[in-house]
Amino acid sequence: MLVYGKNTLKEVDVKKIKKAYITNNNYLDYLKSNKIKYEYIDKNRMDKMVSGKHQNIVLDIYEYDYYKLDDIDSNFIVMLDHIEDPHNLGAIIRTCECAGIKNIIIPKDRSCLVNETVMKTSAGALSHVKIILVSNLNNAINKLKKDNYFVYSADMNGKNYKNIDYPEKKILVIGNEGHGISKLIKENSDDIISIPMYGEVNSLNASASAAILIYGMLGE
Repeated sequence: MLVYGKNTLKEVDVKKIKKAYITNNNYLDYLKSNKIKYEYIDKNRMDKMVSGKHQNIVLDIYEYDYYKLDDIDSNFIVMLDHIEDPHNLGAIIRTCECAGIKNIIIPKDRSCLVNETVMKTSAGALSHVKIILVSNLNNAINKLKKDNYFVYSADMNGKNYKNIDYPEKKILVIGNEGHGISKLIKENSDDIISIPMYGEVNSLNASASAAILIYGMLGE
């Protein structure tokens, strides 16, 4: 996986870096001190490697190592029901980390996985959050319910999220950008919650909704 930029260099675990590509000596001291392999290339070649502003450094890093349900270690979990936009996924990861949420569940199929855009958008938060990959979201919910988690799915026709008394162990489900929460997950939820809308536009994007609901469920 190729990622880029000076901030990414600081945020990525040096053990995850296979090789760095640089066009000048600006990052040389850091690379040498951390024993990171590097190669000088010209700017034209680097421009073709990535599409964003690389700031004269591109990192070839190992693919993300996903976690399992058994790795969950917190009372507040965010579950993403087939989020497809990598910018949304990255933004949600960043919000979760800022809010102290350490576990995010995503499905293997028909969903955005961790890629270069997610890495960049999350702004380093990915190193501090566990992304748990599962084959079936409903099976994951059933297993977590046995461990006394309550499931709250976000939908525009739900109850005002401000009027809910949330338990300590809870799961927030955020739906797909176009289709929302799937029917089976709605039926398997303990409650459906929504954000009041007062304007002419009746919906927020997935990452904005997630941010409001996460902090609301935390009581902030």
